[in-house]
Amino acid sequence: MVSAKMDKTVVVQVQRTTRHRLYGRVIRRSNKFKAHDEKGECARGDRVRIGECRPLSKDKHWRVLEVISKAR
Repeated sequence: MVSAKMDKTVVVQVQRTTRHRLYGRVIRRSNKFKAHDEKGECARGDRVRIGECRPLSKDKHWRVLEVISKAR
């Protein structure tokens, strides 16, 4: 998780690896999603599982399902 500064909203960064079409090199790609955290239990650096839900706002279409591990 990247940010937890908003009320009941967290920003989650998802990283994936893909191969470059032409050169075949492995590239890391990332996307950021805003997710709803009803209880406010997440903190910056936590690993969380998110799931898709109905639109909650203009940018927020995800919900925090569980906290996998807490940040140190």
